[in-house]
Amino acid sequence: MGKQEDPSKTEHATPKRVGKAREKGSVAKSQELPKIIVLFVGLMALNLFIVQMDHEMREIFIWAFKTGFTTAITASGVYEIMIMLSKKLAVMLLPIMLFIAVAAYVTQRIQVGKLWYSRLFNPDFSHLFNPLAGIRRLFISSETLFRLGKQLAQATAIGVAPYLVLKHEFANFIPLFYQTPQGFASYLLGTGMTMVLYALVPMVLIAIADVWYSRWNYSENLKMSKDEVKDERKQSEGDPQIKAKQRQKMMEVMQKRMLADVPKADVVITNPTHIACALRYDPMVSPAPLLVAKGLDHLAEKIKEIAREHHIPIRENKPLARALYKSVEVGQTIPLELYQAVATILAQLDKFRRKSR
Repeated sequence: MGKQEDPSKTEHATPKRVGKAREKGSVAKSQELPKIIVLFVGLMALNLFIVQMDHEMREIFIWAFKTGFTTAITASGVYEIMIMLSKKLAVMLLPIMLFIAVAAYVTQRIQVGKLWYSRLFNPDFSHLFNPLAGIRRLFISSETLFRLGKQLAQATAIGVAPYLVLKHEFANFIPLFYQTPQGFASYLLGTGMTMVLYALVPMVLIAIADVWYSRWNYSENLKMSKDEVKDERKQSEGDPQIKAKQRQKMMEVMQKRMLADVPKADVVITNPTHIACALRYDPMVSPAPLLVAKGLDHLAEKIKEIAREHHIPIRENKPLARALYKSVEVGQTIPLELYQAVATILAQLDKFRRKSR
């Protein structure tokens, strides 16, 4: 994938978009980091098991020069030789291969996390129907330029490192004629290790740059336009207009139920024009007065209209009306701090009813 070419895609990918990409096997993954880690771990494992490998190689050569020339070439003899050599090679190579395999697995797991891609063997022929786009990505894309620069830097590092080491060691070549075979081999191994370490330093820097570029390029290719983000939000959360209509219908149903309870109220406390709160007090139902309805503006007028139709007393008390509206929900009892104010109004109503009777 190359850099995002669509200028409208300015938004970072949503978790849903990233999840779909992972399901298709698309993840931010550097190709250079595993190479460097595997090479470094392989060198460390080789250095760790070099003594064991030397011991096994000595036994092979001793057997070859002492016994191998006198061994009869028969089917069973060849079979025994192959078994012996296989065991020796396994002892020498399997520990190093195990270290390399674990290092490769851990590196990939750290990069991509837990990922199981079942469509790996399903071929994708979509690029065959648009060859011009493929050619353009091959020669013009920023990814191609980055890969070219990366390969040139690696080739330079691999070429310059041996040159620097050999130039430094040139004066030590002549004394090698007087070295024992073991000393000569030790010198070659040490010099080769130095060459590899010299090449590893710039390659580590290249791997770090590749990790950064891979993540940046992956993020750029997954970017979304604002319309795509809105469409995804609509799909996951529902259309905001539909949800608004649903909320409006729910409010209408709740208001109808609330207004149906207004005739059961004992008194309506008003602001007087903006707020109306209907209270009902029945000791058999609740120990404190209940708020059966409340509303602002138009709904407040509707509550007062129903109260007048059913001869429910309406009392103006601005502080109490505001307190009831803010602190009490429909169906709840009034809080303790409002007991005195509400009790005073209810007591007046009882007194008025007694006088009327």
